[in-house]
Amino acid sequence: MTRRIISPCVGLCSTTVGDDVCRGCQRHADEIRDWPAYESEERDRRLADLDALREEVAAELLRVVDAGMLKAQLERHGIRHRTDQPALSQAVELLRVGRDRIRDLSRYGLETVAEGRDLTPAELHARLVPRLMAAAEARREASG
Repeated sequence: MTRRIISPCVGLCSTTVGDDVCRGCQRHADEIRDWPAYESEERDRRLADLDALREEVAAELLRVVDAGMLKAQLERHGIRHRTDQPALSQAVELLRVGRDRIRDLSRYGLETVAEGRDLTPAELHARLVPRLMAAAEARREASG
């Protein structure tokens, strides 16, 4: 029995326009290319690493106050997420997709913290993206 290949790809691959790290999934171009060849344990490990990166970066601006509410909203709006994905990593996906439509983060089980306070969802996302890119690049340099 073969296991379906799970990928962090969100269909916005910026490596095709010259980025070394994808703005959508935070994987390096080599990792994207090699993903289908990885054994399932390696993919699981790399997914966990990406989730940890997203959690670390998002926690600087955001916190989850109700993970059940967040999950319900992700499902309600058809936003792709994994059931085993940590809530803050899911919140990054929510902001990526809904940043221009969300008005009240509390309705999604989220609240802003620290320098994220008083930012709109679009502004939060704009702050998250360069931080995620920098953290992903640092992760790449540390591993290779």
